[in-house]
Formats: sequence, structure tokens, C-alpha cells
Amino acid sequence: MGKAARLACIFVPMALTLASLICIILVGLGGTNKSSSTLDSLYFFKADTSNVTINTNLLNGTKVDDNLLNKGVDALKKDLNLKGFYTVSLWNYCDGTGDKVEHCSPRTSQFWFNPVEVWGLNNTGAENAFPKELRTGLNAYRTVSKWMFTAYIVAFVATLVEFLIGFAAIFSRWGSLVTTVVSVVSSLFMLAASITATALYAALAGNFNSWLKPYGIHGSLGKRMYTTTWLATAFSLGAGIFWLFSVCCVSGRSDNKRVKVEKTPYTYERMPSPAFGEPSHSNRGVPMQNMGKSGTAYEPFRHEHV
Repeated sequence: MGKAARLACIFVPMALTLASLICIILVGLGGTNKSSSTLDSLYFFKADTSNVTINTNLLNGTKVDDNLLNKGVDALKKDLNLKGFYTVSLWNYCDGTGDKVEHCSPRTSQFWFNPVEVWGLNNTGAENAFPKELRTGLNAYRTVSKWMFTAYIVAFVATLVEFLIGFAAIFSRWGSLVTTVVSVVSSLFMLAASITATALYAALAGNFNSWLKPYGIHGSLGKRMYTTTWLATAFSLGAGIFWLFSVCCVSGRSDNKRVKVEKTPYTYERMPSPAFGEPSHSNRGVPMQNMGKSGTAYEPFRHEHV
């Protein structure tokens, strides 16, 4: 009965831990398979470059024919192999045209999206045309993205360990205590990773929309990715609360460990003996019966011949 109640008490945090682990895995798999529409839709940030143009107001009053300008932009996009959009995930980025993903970059640890490198603007002088504020924002993004990546990895490992050692909590409260400690670590790093990702890419999208909007480039956030990462955080926090509760819950010990030994109705009792100076009582002895004639010896059993 005790272990059954303990198992029921552990089921809820185990289920929440498993749900959190699945969500973290989905965050890590986002953008890793161009053939999967589900994974393609999991991204932190999207840069829409399908309407790239050159704003004539930025040419300092220089008169340029619009048709010539458009042809120049088209030629530039072709030379740079500029795609219609770029999505940024945890390990890499993907690009494509329209709604179709055509290419995903190799997975890289501590990945960050460098538009200068991805758009082929290296050593062209075009990167110097970026406003100072945008370059400062990209440098900050590069630094913080490394911490965000580390936080997700630690959260994944801690959640996996939490789920594995959670089975030990079925048998004792000490198992629940150890699992609770690991759960605190996973919850803190999961919360930190989600907060960092949300703030980081919201700031990046703001920079893109502020400084690259005149060039027809628009930045946005991936709703499904943030829904997944915050679900992982909610599940992790909920699991931690229930793990803590399980420390004070049913112990898991069996209630049938005490065995009662009943005294048998027939027990040996020593009779008093005159040899040890103990008085004998006539009412406790066995009455003797006259087994034969007077003057004859007592025979406990006589064989008679027929």
C-alpha cells in the first residue's frame, strides 16, 4: 500500500519532467531539417529580405533612375545569392524563398546569426554602411547568444538527469530530495534560457526594423519557438514544486512489516518439584488410581495371556 501511494505521488512530477524534456528537445531540433515543416516553423528570429531595395532618400540627393536602380538591386541580390528569408534557430539558420525552406546551415555550437557573413557582405565595404547602433547591437547579440546556448544545454542535461533519478524517488524520500535539487538547477537554467532568448531576439528584431527598414528588410519573432520554450519552463517549474512536495509525501514503506506472534494455546509450564525445594500441591498433581490388590507392586501396564 505504501509503495503504491508513493508511486501515485511521484507520477505527476515525473510526467511534468518528461513534458519539459520533450519541449527542450523540440527547441534544439528547430531548424535542423528542411524537409520537416514542423521543425522549420521552430525558430527564434526571422529576417524577411524578399523586398530588399535601396531607398533613394539615402543617396544624399543623387538622382538615380528607378528602373536602373531596381536592376542594380536585382543584380546585387543575384550576385550575393540573397534569399527571400532567413530563420535563426538554436544551432543554425535556414533560408528559402516564399514559404519554402531551401537550405539549412550546418549545426554549430554557440551559434549566432551574422548577417554580414551570411549575406556575403564581407570585404565589400557594405558592412560599414550599417549604422553604428546596429553594429553595436549585433556585437551584444553575439556575446549573449553564447550564454543562451549554454543555458539551454545545461537545462537539457539537468532535466534528463532529473527524469532518470526520479525513479529513485519512488522508493524513498531521500530520492525525492536529490531529485528536487537537480530540478531546481534545471528550472533555473530553463527559466534563464527562455528569458534570455525572448529578450535577445526581441532586441535584435527591433534593431533590424529600426535600422534596416529603409532597405526593405523586416525582422520578426517565431511564435511557435517561444511557445515551446516557455512551455518547457512552465513544466520544469511545476515539476520542481511537485518534487518538493514528494519529499514530505508518503514514505513508500510497507505498512505490513510488523508481524504479531500469537501465543499458542498449548505451552509448556514446569511443575513444582520437591527436589528443588518447591512445595507440591495436591490439586496440581495427577491423582493416582488403585491399579491392583493391596500389597502388590504397581504395574503401569500388565500383559494378560488369553
